[in-house]
Amino acid sequence: MSVSTKPYLVRAIYEWCVDQGYTPYLAAVVDENVRVPPGYAKDGQIVLNLSPDATNQMALGNDRVTFQARFNGAVQSLSIPIANVVAVYARENGHGMAFEFEGGQEDPAEEDPSSLEPQAPNPNPPSGGRSHLKIIK
Repeated sequence: MSVSTKPYLVRAIYEWCVDQGYTPYLAAVVDENVRVPPGYAKDGQIVLNLSPDATNQMALGNDRVTFQARFNGAVQSLSIPIANVVAVYARENGHGMAFEFEGGQEDPAEEDPSSLEPQAPNPNPPSGGRSHLKIIK
């Protein structure tokens, strides 16, 4: 059995962001396996600030990303399966990595597949108008 490289890549991009002074963001598909505060997901996805200043008890494990964060002043515990992570990137410049969604859908016809792709991290992409996210399959 081979272990996925995805959790290692998520950790590497996160650490690179922090080391460079950037704000690490994580985009994830929200389904029944994801624990996030209700009302914060948009179009079946959520984008979260993972900076050390915004989180507490961060654990970037091989199976899950878990941490605590404040939402409207209340501390919430979040848990995101690595399979649901679709991107990790620096907020300031969009550099990072995108991944294919690995989770299963009950009925793929019910959901628009384009809603599962990560949203552009910046409405005004860096010069050249190209995304810096690379999709890993």
